[in-house]
This record gives sequence, structure tokens and C-alpha cells, in this order.
Amino acid sequence: MPEAPLPSPEELQKKIQEFMKANFGDQVSVSAFAQQAPSEEPPESHTEAIDPFEFNATPREIKAHLDRYVIQQDAAKKTLSIAICDHYNHVNRIRRLEKEDAEAAKNLEYSKGNVLLLGPTGVGKTYLVKHIADLIGVPFVKADATKFSETGYVGGDVEDLVRDLVQKSDGNVELAQYGIIYIDEIDKIATSNNVGGRDVSGRGVQTTLLKLMEETEVPLRNPMDLQSQLQSAFEFQRRGGKMKKEMINTRHVLFICSGAFDRLKEQVTRRLRQAAIGFSNLSGSKDEAAALWSVTTRDFIDYGFEPEFIGRLPVRVVCEELTADDLYLILKTSEGSIIKQYQRAFESYGIDVQFTDQALSEIANQASLEGTGARGLLTVCDRLFRDFKFELPGSGVRSLEINLELVTKPRETLNRVLQEAYAEAELNQAEMIRQFAAVFCQKYGIRFEIEEPAIKQIVLRARAAGRNVTDFCSSLFKDYPYGLKLLRDRDSQLTFSVPAFALDDPDKYLSERVVEFYRRADKT
Repeated sequence: MPEAPLPSPEELQKKIQEFMKANFGDQVSVSAFAQQAPSEEPPESHTEAIDPFEFNATPREIKAHLDRYVIQQDAAKKTLSIAICDHYNHVNRIRRLEKEDAEAAKNLEYSKGNVLLLGPTGVGKTYLVKHIADLIGVPFVKADATKFSETGYVGGDVEDLVRDLVQKSDGNVELAQYGIIYIDEIDKIATSNNVGGRDVSGRGVQTTLLKLMEETEVPLRNPMDLQSQLQSAFEFQRRGGKMKKEMINTRHVLFICSGAFDRLKEQVTRRLRQAAIGFSNLSGSKDEAAALWSVTTRDFIDYGFEPEFIGRLPVRVVCEELTADDLYLILKTSEGSIIKQYQRAFESYGIDVQFTDQALSEIANQASLEGTGARGLLTVCDRLFRDFKFELPGSGVRSLEINLELVTKPRETLNRVLQEAYAEAELNQAEMIRQFAAVFCQKYGIRFEIEEPAIKQIVLRARAAGRNVTDFCSSLFKDYPYGLKLLRDRDSQLTFSVPAFALDDPDKYLSERVVEFYRRADKT
């Protein structure tokens, strides 16, 4: 029996549109497939491909790079630097060996050193990993583990992390397979021993993640994504019923996980106290903070992690909490300091901002009280400078010193800065009005002056109208040249002065003065 002919792209698109409309109404539409003429697979090129990735850094070089951006956390920097070098040096060895003996490369034993970072929020965990990826030139993907626990036991959602590496590398699958996946809040998918039934949002995600962290093949197209499957169907038709299944291997993808593990600190502290009975009594926040340094694999299992999962994270390091002094150093010396961000923001409005050391120290002290690590710096700075960023642009302020007084009394300082700026602006605008009168005299050959009370009134009225004082004066006295010419023709030595009350109706004032002048002239 002959096989039925495959539908054309137009027929396939029409059938899909009918299906979507019948099931979803007009809420879903299907865009046209890219029209490509059926063709055979392009012949393999004999040109040697350009290597998308090279690694030749040392642990000391990586740590020196991290020191520019992250303050403290020396243990985490050293551990990450070593883990990165071990991992990518092995990748280099595998790639060289594949060119000589592919079978030997496949059988080369290596336990991947995926990393687990422990520590409170805002201490620089994400920052560390991001700058490592930037330094060595691999794609970097970050996600929160809570995203997967909300979805439930859906492996495809977790596998999207690997697909995101391909997207971050602009579709370069070969480069993507050397990327770094960073999963934060990993402690949130730990399961409690007291939970009854099957916890698919915790244990299920752990099961799926551990497969990715070891080595597995991930399809580039998500089987749960409708658009991907429609495109696959079109390619299947275009290739004449032959499907090329594109995959990415996670063998060389490095996984770094992190979490605060607050309950774990209490759990380890209790264990250490029990072990220390009769010798010493562990107590206090310092002991609890140091407890993470004594954590064991058994502690992680009791916390709620599957043994197989925690076993895929053999490299573990603790990030310390940041003190006020650490936060000061972040502001003062880090290349990623938020102070530079604020300086650029004010610079956009033509305002030069400089910070004193006392101001930085006080900002750091206030941020340490937030309890969110370096993120507290952003919270404090936003609270301090929000009104300044709103009020100062367009106020005439060209420079601002952020000192201790400003940080401790921001509203009072802002009011004073604005008053000083307005006073200086009034002086400048008053001089501009005098310059306008001088130019008027030269242009029309008459002695024209604006009295000081009138100058102050013009400054206030121009500001209220949101106009430049020179333009405002030009508008006020636009009809004066003709009227003053009449006066000049009769008296070349005449001085015409504009008082403050004339501003209510300058044309009327001019007309009255012209009539008055001619009456006097007639009587004479």
C-alpha cells in the first residue's frame, strides 16, 4: 500500500490553525512558518572550525580578578578558582584527547567538581559566579530553585536551564556545553522528613537536577513547548520525513548551587552542642555563623537532600556575613560599587557628585542594619538619594558633595542645597535681564532700563512659567521697539525706565507714556 504524500507547508499550517482555533478559539494564533525550499543536508565543510572556547587561567589569576569586584570571601574565591581550573583543565585534556583517541577520551574517568556555596543573602555569591563566567568567556545562566518547586515534577522545566545556555551563546551549542549554570536558593527544595506522601516539588526536582549535573543528553527543543514542537513538525515535513534530533550534552557544564541554609545552621549547632556536652557550651550568634564550616554530608541529608543529589555537589564552601567595615570597602574600592552607579545617574543631568569617606562609612553602617548584606547598600542609597534625584535635575545645581550631614539629615540638606541654587540662579537670571536691557539699548539706539524690583518680578514670573528669562523679556517687550522709536525721534536723550507695576500690562504702560510725552511736548 503506497504511503500517503506528506502535506505541503501551507497545508500543514492550515491544519494546525484549524486545530488551534477549534480547541482554543481566537486566543491562540499560529504565525506562518519560514518558507524554505526542501533541500538535502548541506555538504560537510572541510574547513577547520574555529575553537569557540579556550581556557588557560590559573587559580591565582581568577582570584585576582574576583578581588576587583567582591570584598572579603577569600575562602570562597580560592575554592571557586581551584574548582574552575580543575574543571576546565580537564575539559582541555578531554578535547585534546578526542582529536587523538576518541574512545580513550570517552573512557577517561573524572568526577565533576560541582560547587555548593553556603551563606546569607547579599554576600556576593551570584556576583562571584557571574564574574568568573565573564572572565573565562562561557555562557552563564542563573535561576532560583523555587521556580522549579512551584512548577512541580516537570523535568523539562529544569532542562530549560541547559537550553538557556544555548540561547546565551547565540545558538552556539559547542560553546554552550562548557557553560556555567548557577542555581540559587537550593535549600528551598530540601524536603522535610515529616512530610507525608511524595514531595514532587522537592525530591522530584532534586532527581532531575542530579541527572543534569552528572551527564545527560538534553534536547534543544522543549517537548512541552508548543512553538518548538510546531517548528519540529515543519522541519520533519521539510526533510521528507527525516528528523534530525539536536541535543546538548551536560558532561562539561559546571553546576554551582547556593543557599542561605538558615535551618541548617541551627541543626549543626545542636549537633555540635550535643557533642560538646561535658566539655564546653556552644552558644551565641558567632557560633551559629561558624556552624556552617562544620557541616557534613550527613547534615545535608538530615536537612532534606537526597544522598545522590548532595553527592553531585562535592565542593562546598561558606561565604561569611558582611560587616559594616566590609560594606564600606565595597563602596570605596569595588569596581562594581553602587556609588559609581549613582555618580553616573547624576552626571546624566549635568551634576558632578563626590562622596566623602565619612558619608560612605555612615551609609555602610545603615546598610549593615538592614541585614541583607550588600543589597542593603542599594536600599539605603535609594532611600537617601531618591528626593535628590527628583529635585536637583533642572534646579541649576552643578555639583553636590555627599557628606556626613547629607547622609544623616537628607531632607534638611536638600532644602538648603535647593535654596542656595535658587539664590544663585536668581543672581544669574537678574544679570541676564540686565544684559537684555543693554542689548536692547544698542539695537534700538535708546536708553532703556528695567528697574531692580521689576527684575526680581521677571525672574519669579519666568520661573513660574518655566521659561528662560531672556525669552520671557523678549515676549514682554516685543512691541516696544516701535513705540520707543517715536519717543527717540522727539528726544534722543530720553531714558525709558520700566517699573515693577508696568509688568502687569507692559503695552498699556508704553502707550500711556507715549501719549503723556506727546502732550507735554505739545504744551511746550
